[in-house]
Amino acid sequence: MVNLSHSARTENQNMGAVRVTVKLTNAIDEELVRRGLLNPDLLRVYEAEALIDTGAVRTAIPAEVVEFLGLRIRNQEIAKYADGRQEVVGLTGPVIIEIQDRQTIESALVLGDIVLIGQTALETLDFLVDCKNQRLVANPENPERPVFRM
Repeated sequence: MVNLSHSARTENQNMGAVRVTVKLTNAIDEELVRRGLLNPDLLRVYEAEALIDTGAVRTAIPAEVVEFLGLRIRNQEIAKYADGRQEVVGLTGPVIIEIQDRQTIESALVLGDIVLIGQTALETLDFLVDCKNQRLVANPENPERPVFRM
C-alpha cells in the first residue's frame, strides 16, 4: 500500500505549496533512441508544473500524461490517501523524472489531475523542500549532484 496526500485541495490548503517544473520522459523510448532503434524525434517527453508533496511516498501522474508518454501500466497498487480513502491505481513502466538538471528513473502511480512528486523521487534526486520560501533546493551537502545514502 502506498500513502499519498490527497491532491484535490482548495487554494487555501495549497498556500505554502511548492511547485517546480518537471520533465517526464518515457525511459523505454530514451533507451531505444540511444540504441539507434527509434528516431529521436519520436522520443515522448512531457513538461509540466508539478506539486511537491512531502506527504506522498511515490510520484503520481494523471492518466492523460501516461497516455501521452505511451507508458505501459505494469501493475495495480493500492493508494491510501491522507483522508483514509483507498483506491486501486495503475503503476507505470519506467519514467525519467528530471528536475533542475537532476534525473532519476522510477515507476509512477496513475492518479489525480496534476503531476505530484513524492518522497522517493526527492530522496533519489537529493532535494530538500524549503517550505518557507516555497522552493526545492539541492541538498547543501551535495550541491553538484545527488549522493545516495546507503
